[in-house]
Parts: sequence; structure tokens; C-alpha cells
Amino acid sequence: MKAFDFFHLQGKEFTSFFVQRPLKIVNVGKPFPMNAFSTTPLPNIPPSQFPKVVIIGAGFAGLKLARMLNKKPFQVILLDKNNYHQFQPLFYQVATAGLEPSAISFPLRKILHHSKNVIFRMCEVKSIDRSVNRVFTDAGYVEYNYLVLAMGADTNYFGSRSIANFSSPMKTVSEALYIRNKIISNYEKAINIQKLEDRRSLMNVVIVGGGPTGVELAGAMAELRNNVLPKDYPELSFKNMKVVLIEAGPSLLGAMSEEAKNHALKYLQQLGVEVLLKTMVEDYDGHRVYLKGQAPIETQTLLWAAGIKPNRIEGLEEKSYAKNGRIIVDEFSKIKGTETIFALGDLSLMQTEDYPLGHPQVAQVALQQAKNLGNNLPLIQANKTPVKFKYKDLGSMATVGRKLAVVDLPFVKFQGILAWITWLFVHLMAILGVKNKLLIFLDWSWNYLSFDPSLRLLIKPKYVKESERKELIEEK
Repeated sequence: MKAFDFFHLQGKEFTSFFVQRPLKIVNVGKPFPMNAFSTTPLPNIPPSQFPKVVIIGAGFAGLKLARMLNKKPFQVILLDKNNYHQFQPLFYQVATAGLEPSAISFPLRKILHHSKNVIFRMCEVKSIDRSVNRVFTDAGYVEYNYLVLAMGADTNYFGSRSIANFSSPMKTVSEALYIRNKIISNYEKAINIQKLEDRRSLMNVVIVGGGPTGVELAGAMAELRNNVLPKDYPELSFKNMKVVLIEAGPSLLGAMSEEAKNHALKYLQQLGVEVLLKTMVEDYDGHRVYLKGQAPIETQTLLWAAGIKPNRIEGLEEKSYAKNGRIIVDEFSKIKGTETIFALGDLSLMQTEDYPLGHPQVAQVALQQAKNLGNNLPLIQANKTPVKFKYKDLGSMATVGRKLAVVDLPFVKFQGILAWITWLFVHLMAILGVKNKLLIFLDWSWNYLSFDPSLRLLIKPKYVKESERKELIEEK
């Protein structure tokens, strides 16, 4: 999870009309290989006289841009493999039974009910072909005048196959719900095991990564252990349960202020979290976490929040990518070596005087880039000069536990209960939909008053037939 930030989800309306320019054809070499999804256009896309903007990804950047282009003279086609938008900063609360998944997931079609020029299609994008300006999906191809890549990033295991195989990431609602099921299932198993040494690995939780995701997960797990799980499983001794947070760097919350780092460490230690700094994870076999220069830790629950890597798409030239896998863009978010393809958010690398190594991979950058591009596309279509992107850092924050949080704003830094209230308010206001705001407010209020979240349900997925797995099961 990214350190959260202040942002707005609404864009200005723009009602000018521009004449569509002819589709540009770029010759990039060899023809694209023919296959099932390259021969048929995406069905039921209505004809339009307006330029066609195809947006891949309905995360913060993709959805923001689609809403920015609402009622503007473009036909906008938004593509995503899910039919909902996910509010990533609160995944950890789903994973620790604080919120239900539907509270932080929003149906894209409902969001776009009143958008006459924005079309959503749920499909998996396979590749792009710049020679014919086409995007290929598992449901057919779609042509574009402008293409925007906003697929975000995925979990980075730094090349370790065993860690990728046995650990649990948290980049989607499905993964957060899986973690909730895994944790509850482990304790249901542990209570039926007689010997302490045999149930230790089921009860211990190890989290790797000292960024906001790791800190918030560790704090939430510690509060479950201290206040909730002993009521559910009175036969178990939770004094023997470890919550361990491992960070390879010298401090937690590396991008935040020294005050935030020190207070986060102090708060976690007060909650009983064992924090290991300057510690490298070498391997994990599903039962033991092997550390460099230290004794291994027994656990069957390793939550991996140690880093992200940009999602890639077939069809871009290799020179468009930086060494870290991010797509190189100019100050207008246009991809290097292209004229009509743009990239936003975590997967883009925009090097400026203020940010020579690129902007931080946080939500506010994605939203601000989407807003800038939403204002620029009509200017580009009208052959006017677009505006360069200028990032405005609105601050960041992280919560550690009930009444414990840290907040860094450009003009002030504070911690404790006031920071926690600020964190609650900002996240609540950023949630899409009045119903979701109300549900989350009620959940938070109940959890605060009772300290007993009521979502500790082990709901196992039904067996899915082989023929239906592609549609109903998320790929690892």
C-alpha cells in the first residue's frame, strides 16, 4: 500500500468541440502475429465521430482520467480485467477483518451510469500494435486515436520463486480476502493441535516490508492478537504468538519524516510488534523464514509487502522502458518514441529537475498526472500547446493502530490521536459513493467502541470447474 495522500476524485467539465483528426499509422517493423483475439473487433462498441481514447486500467489514474474526459468530445473506452475499482489504501483492513470487501470496491458501471461518452469493458488486455493503432484483448481488438496505459504495478519478489510461491501478497481485494481466510483458518487449525511447538508456525505472522502497507498490517495484526483473538480462542495462549515486521532498510516509512519514522517504530513496539530493521529475507519454504545472519522464524503466514514492479504490456519497444521496468515518459506523460501513447501512475517514469529519479509511486502522483492529461488531451486534439506536469506533494500519512497514526503535511507534521482522526477523515472522504462512506463509518465506529470487528468469517470459495476457472478465479 502506498502512503495515502489528499486528492480529489472529480474533474472539471469541458464542453468544447473539436474535429476528429485522421488515425495516425506508425510503422514499427514486423507485423503482429495473428491469433484468436487479433481477428475480431471488440463487439458492441457504438460508432462515434469523436477521437477514440482507450484507457487500460481502472485504478486511481485510469478512472480519474475517464471521469475527466466525461462529456468532452472523445469516445472513451475503459478496459480492466475487473468490473470494479479498488481502494488500495484500505486493503489491509479487509485482510485483518476490519472491513468487508464491498466497502472498498466500487462497480465501474455504476460509477459511469451518467457518462454517455465513456464505455467500460471487462477484459484482459494482451498486447498493443502501434503499426495499426490497435489494442488486443481476450474479447477482441479495439482501435485508438489515443492510448493511455494505467495498469499500475504488481508485487515484486526480487527474483525469489519460493517466496513468490509460498508468501501472500496484497495488491488486490481478492488477495486481501485470501489473507483474511488464511489467518482465520490457521487459528481454527491451531486450536485443534495439542503441542505448543506444533502450533507455533500457525500462530506467528511475519510481514516483510516497512512501508505504509507493512506498518499498517503489523499494527492491525498486533491489535487483533492483543484484544480480539484471545476472546475467540480462549484455549490458546496468544503470548506465544509473534507479530514480526522485517525491513531491509535502516528505518520504517522510508519516504516520510524522521518524526514519523520514530513514532511509527515506537507505536509498533508498544503494541508488541517485533521490528527487525536492517534485516534481509533470504528464503521462505512455507514454514520458516530464513534471514541473513539471524535465526529463522517459524510461520505459515508470510505477508509480502516489500516492493512493487510495473506491469508490462507486449507491443512497446524495449527503449521505452527504464532499467527498473517503468515506462519512460516526457513531462506530458507521453511515452518515449511514440506520438499518441501515454502512461500514468506507478508504471511511468517521468524524470524532471525536481525528481531526477522519477516521481514516487503513490496515489496522488497518479491522480495528478491523470488530471493533467485529462486537461491536455483536448489541447492536443486542437493542435494547441499542452501543459507540462508539475507534481504538488500534498503530504502522506500512515496509521499504526487505534488512536495511533503519523501525518506529514508540507506545512506541519504531527502524530498520535489527532493524526489518527485526520487519517480517518481523509480516507473516508476519498471513498467513492455515499453508501460506502456510510458503511465504513459505521464499521469504524463499531470497531472503536467495541474493539471487536465482526467480520472474522472463514468463507471458503466453492470448487470451480475447469471450464469456468478463467472467468471466476484470479490468476496468481
